[in-house]
Amino acid sequence: MAVELDEVRSLFLFAELAAEDQQWVAERSDVRVYDGDVVVFAEGEPSDALYVLLDGGLLLSKSTDGEDVVLNDSTHRGSYAGAVRAFTRSRDPNYQTTLRTTRPSRFLRLPADDFADLVHRQCPMAVHLLDGIYEGVRATESTMRQRQHLVQLGQLSATLAHELNNPAAAAVRATEQLRSRVAGMRSKLKLLAEGGLSPELVSRLVGTQEAAVERSRKPRTELSALAESDLEDALADRLEEVGVSHAYEFAPVFAAAGMDADWVDEVVEQVDSGLEWDAAFGWLRYSLETEALMDEIEEATTRISSLVGAVKQYSHLDQARHQDVELKPGLESTLVMLARKLSGIEVRREYDPDLPRVPGYPAELNQVWTNLIDNAADAMDGSGVLTLRTRADDDAVYVEITDDGPGIPEAVREQLFEPFVTTKPAGQGSGLGLENAHRIVRRRHGGELTYTTGAGGTTFCVKLPRRRA
Repeated sequence: MAVELDEVRSLFLFAELAAEDQQWVAERSDVRVYDGDVVVFAEGEPSDALYVLLDGGLLLSKSTDGEDVVLNDSTHRGSYAGAVRAFTRSRDPNYQTTLRTTRPSRFLRLPADDFADLVHRQCPMAVHLLDGIYEGVRATESTMRQRQHLVQLGQLSATLAHELNNPAAAAVRATEQLRSRVAGMRSKLKLLAEGGLSPELVSRLVGTQEAAVERSRKPRTELSALAESDLEDALADRLEEVGVSHAYEFAPVFAAAGMDADWVDEVVEQVDSGLEWDAAFGWLRYSLETEALMDEIEEATTRISSLVGAVKQYSHLDQARHQDVELKPGLESTLVMLARKLSGIEVRREYDPDLPRVPGYPAELNQVWTNLIDNAADAMDGSGVLTLRTRADDDAVYVEITDDGPGIPEAVREQLFEPFVTTKPAGQGSGLGLENAHRIVRRRHGGELTYTTGAGGTTFCVKLPRRRA
């Protein structure tokens, strides 16, 4: 259907053109009529025309990570879509969006090549400027997003390296000490052997050793510094009385393992052999120190294993991307990953013990927790109270992250979830963390991310639907 010249003149896109150019547009365009809820063009199809709404309604959407995101829902006459960048050097060969009618509609359709020719004739300098601006914005946003991810990855890597270094160093240190204690045990065993140990005496001595080790593993009442000192003195005095020459070196080891002066008497009574007590108690001392060092190594390696498990939980490398997600492990693994930054902050957990799972992408939700907890730590500047709270109702699960910082400045509150908006000093934030969290919660999970703020702190609330839309 041909286009009337008056309709071309009535559209704001062409209203300022010269009469001959308006006539040129009318001659090269046609009118397309569609029923309601009809796809005019689909994302991925060849981008061959510009569509301008004459009357009716349109809905413009784009597929993002498998979900259709609405970009524009309009009944405004003159709204346009399609080959809008046909005039640029980086012209997209295919439509980047999908155009659907929301009611019976009419569109002016101008072929992409004709639209490009019109723009080049009308404003050649503007073409170069718009081309440069578009490419510059796209490159800047891409670079900033990459930088945001790299900065976050660097922070998490530094935290992980720090957290792994402590137990690893403890395990190395304990291993070195263990080697010297085992050497000491061999030395004391040699001295005992030179005393002519009978099989029966060896059996009693080993029994005493096993009893001491078993006693050291039992829970021990925490003593004050004064009580601990008194216990060591009593042990040292009794050891000296039975003939141990280095009693004050042995006493702290025995006291730490839960022994007392009565235990010394029990050993003497059980062994009862006229042994060189320096060698006998020295051997017991090294036995208890060896057990303590092995416990330290076990604790350190368990800590390393737990950290690796937290990284695995955080990244969900071995699990399906979309699944029913239990939120507590993700929150806990995020706290582990950010432990170094939270070192001076008190973390309070108020988890609902019966919190249901929610459908979602666990690794992406962990990005949300990372951004929100990281921002809360920055707001508190290294000290304060961070509260993590979960709850649920019939429709949704809620995760609240609260800090007791100074609150969000009034000037940025309305634009807080927009790209490149940040309250941090220059060079310390890209302004993409909250935008990324907002996008993941809303577009990827169909939820909501809201906040309340004031002088007493800020609470971000993530609402996730219990059923997938």
